[in-house]
Amino acid sequence: MSSDDMGQWLRRNDDGRTRCWWCGEDPLYVAYHDTEWGRPVHDDVRLFEKISLEGFQSGLSWLTILRKRDNFRRAFDGFDMETVAKYGEGDIARLLGDAGIVRHRGKITSVINNARRCTELIAEKGSFAEFVWSFAPVVVEGDRSQPPGIPSHTPSSARLSKELKKRGWSFVGPTTMYAFMQSVGLVNDHLDGCDVRSQVNVV
Repeated sequence: MSSDDMGQWLRRNDDGRTRCWWCGEDPLYVAYHDTEWGRPVHDDVRLFEKISLEGFQSGLSWLTILRKRDNFRRAFDGFDMETVAKYGEGDIARLLGDAGIVRHRGKITSVINNARRCTELIAEKGSFAEFVWSFAPVVVEGDRSQPPGIPSHTPSSARLSKELKKRGWSFVGPTTMYAFMQSVGLVNDHLDGCDVRSQVNVV
């Protein structure tokens, strides 16, 4: 990649495509960047999985979580909220002993708590997706031309965080919620010049 031609925040991989700098050359990360990150998600289970994994990512790299994602899905019964909501101490012990996931008691119990809160929210709102998408910003909250202009949190992520915390959710701070919003397509933070940006049909 020529930094003079493309700037330091874009990279051209060996396949000739231009991408955001953060996915590097790891095939798993590149595939995630190209096919998942920023693309709208409206399925309740997949949204719950995403918000759970963002909580596990806190303090770690997303690539670490991505490499363990299949293990997480197996360990948490595919992130089916109703199933996870019924987990008890035996399940917590099982998860703490599972070397395939991040063995952090606070994060594990948070997923179980949030599954219970999610089932309550669905009973009230009809779907988790309807609730989440009501927080999609109507205007761009930052400059997407380069990473310094992309915020770590926004008024929209702060509102989502506040509402979830009021409902008893945990590990849902404004920064974690903004990463969640980026990943599920509530915002399009692919940089200007990234080949994927125009494919993501959101603001």
